[in-house]
Amino acid sequence: MARHAVLMLLVVVMSWNWGGAAAQVFRPPWNGTFPMGPGGGGAGSVGGGGAAAAASVPAMFVFGDSLTDNGNNNDMTSLAKANYLPYGIDFAGGPTGRFSNGYTMVDEIAELLGLPLLPSHNDATGDAALHGVNYASAAAGILDNTGQNFVGRSPFNQQIKNFEATLQQISGKLGGGAGKLAPSLARSIFYVGMGSNDYLNNYLMPNYNTRNEYNGDQYSTLLVQQFVIAGVGSMACIPNMRARNPANMCSPDVDDLIIPFNSKVKSMVNTLNVNLPRAKFIFVDTYAMISEVLRNPWSYGFSVVDRGCCGIGRNRGMITCLPFQRPCLNRNTYIFWDAFHPTERVNILLGKAAYSGGADLVHPMNIQQLAAWQP
Repeated sequence: MARHAVLMLLVVVMSWNWGGAAAQVFRPPWNGTFPMGPGGGGAGSVGGGGAAAAASVPAMFVFGDSLTDNGNNNDMTSLAKANYLPYGIDFAGGPTGRFSNGYTMVDEIAELLGLPLLPSHNDATGDAALHGVNYASAAAGILDNTGQNFVGRSPFNQQIKNFEATLQQISGKLGGGAGKLAPSLARSIFYVGMGSNDYLNNYLMPNYNTRNEYNGDQYSTLLVQQFVIAGVGSMACIPNMRARNPANMCSPDVDDLIIPFNSKVKSMVNTLNVNLPRAKFIFVDTYAMISEVLRNPWSYGFSVVDRGCCGIGRNRGMITCLPFQRPCLNRNTYIFWDAFHPTERVNILLGKAAYSGGADLVHPMNIQQLAAWQP
């Protein structure tokens, strides 16, 4: 099955949306490939980028962490949950388990592909799984022991097992076994965005021995060997990292870890595309996207870059949003929603860039081109 599937590699650690701001023209300061426009479109309860009349792919399957989790941790004994207000305050369905005030990046991508919002694995019953499933789990990582401080989570290996269970479910529903399912899978998109927790909640955590076992280069090699379809965006400037730094500044040593890892993954994408010609892998450089917006926030309509819209402690970055905590009112001006996660507006911006961005951001093609690709 895998050698015939259309595969998509998305490298995601931060995300962004456009909702509700007054109409403005946001002009990208590089190469004209970051898709923006008047107002940029809203999301969640105010309407997203607009689903196409017909889906351009049969389905999308999502593997990831809290940046794309849409409720898979809700029923777990876990400290990594977001199924309460103020999470989801701007989402039409209210709190669902999304670590955002509204849309995640994959919500926007699904909408742009003409797909419905994907169900979580927990909710993918009956016909709900036919257009794809989201398996992402907050605190999950490439390595099985990543995120153990949060207790319950589904690491990547478990997410793959959940996907296998979905295939059995769909195959049984459609009848005809794997042969009937294969053509749809061959045109489906697989989104994989993982790796941030392997640094934030493993390598950089004092109760892990990982830094004593591996230097930065060795660790990035280990992660790529364990999971060749992954990538990490910029983490040095999230409110949590600022709150940990006595100078309240971005931490350059984190970027020193991330850049080599993403570079290794981009070599891997090129190799996979050569060795698996009937599949197609793409690399979305969210590190470049986020770094640009953090450098020039005013160009994109953001005015608050160093703290979360909700949360506790310095920069609202020590603890994530508490139940029924009152968030900031001007959410469209914030890059970060809480200590670790971006606002809906940022998530949708990233989704649009991944969908129709240029070669400087999405390599070797964007998601729109991937959906139309034929081997």
